Amino acid sequence: MKKKLILIIVITVLAAAGLLFLVQGLLMPKFMSEIPEGAMIQEYYENAGGNDVIFISDCEVYENFSPVTLWEEYGITSYIRGSAQQLIWQSYYLMEETFKYETPDIMVFNVLEMKYNTPSDTGASSQREAYNRMTLDGMRWSSSKWNSIYASMTKEERSKDGVWSYIFPILRYHDRWSELSGEDFRYLFTRDQVTDNGYLMQVKVNPVGDEYPVIPLVDYSFGDNAYYYLDKMVELCEEHGTQLVLVKAPTLSPIWYDQWEEQMEQYAQEHGLLYFNFLEKQDEIGIDWNTDTYDQGLHLNVYGAEKLSRYFGKILSEELGVKDHRGEEETARKWEQKCETYMNRKERLEKELTNIVE
Repeated sequence: MKKKLILIIVITVLAAAGLLFLVQGLLMPKFMSEIPEGAMIQEYYENAGGNDVIFISDCEVYENFSPVTLWEEYGITSYIRGSAQQLIWQSYYLMEETFKYETPDIMVFNVLEMKYNTPSDTGASSQREAYNRMTLDGMRWSSSKWNSIYASMTKEERSKDGVWSYIFPILRYHDRWSELSGEDFRYLFTRDQVTDNGYLMQVKVNPVGDEYPVIPLVDYSFGDNAYYYLDKMVELCEEHGTQLVLVKAPTLSPIWYDQWEEQMEQYAQEHGLLYFNFLEKQDEIGIDWNTDTYDQGLHLNVYGAEKLSRYFGKILSEELGVKDHRGEEETARKWEQKCETYMNRKERLEKELTNIVE
């Protein structure tokens, strides 16, 4: 009788846990047709391994570099671990987590993130919490995710459910019942790939208009916390024998100040790092701000991203010696499928845009 009671209790607990898991999965945003940036972090795990180059940062990498172009032009295998307004401590812990899955030859980090020293530097609380979710909810559970959560939480988050809402997202999304749609049921167990190896494609063309004003700052110094995590990136890459490469994407806004540039140049020199400011190489890259941006110079569209990737790919191949894998049958077969998916997506988006215009 006692054993039977224990069995009933165990079955009841498991059933309750299963139901909770199912409801939680239903209520969490799917980020498919809207805000695809929220689906990007979790896509990495199906593509982990075999990448010689890993990009880690915010939209200045996931909208400006095309891994498929790097493959087609140079046979470079790469992936972009990007997310919206990714912060430097999040980038560090994503980098730390990546080494649990693979050891790339090159880690590429975009330095605009240095402008944010703490979570309180990034805008309104609701925006910061939402951006945190787009990076952290998609990570698999590990010490890296746990530490990233603690480093990222805003004061408002800490005063509410804190880390518990990350452990049990239902605490955060329990009021989404009224927002549920067919998409929530369709993608309850599986998701479509919204990126091409981490690259979020944009085909619209919205040229640069008026020049962005250079607004003087009271203090141009990057913060101690930002430098702390950049130092940790340097140490982490050295431990794994991976070369850390710093870049600044060729985007016109937010403004990249000369004083910031001086700090990055000095840091790279002191730590023996390569640093490429592509803002200074726009003409060489061939960027045309009338055709190569979809949002007036904040990011590149696919045509600009392909130009930048051809340019950077040459550096990776000829100067840094990243291997050409196109002669490897298994790898080439895998990337042939990626290229086909990429081209189909590009053609579909271009066709949809043409239909809208017409």
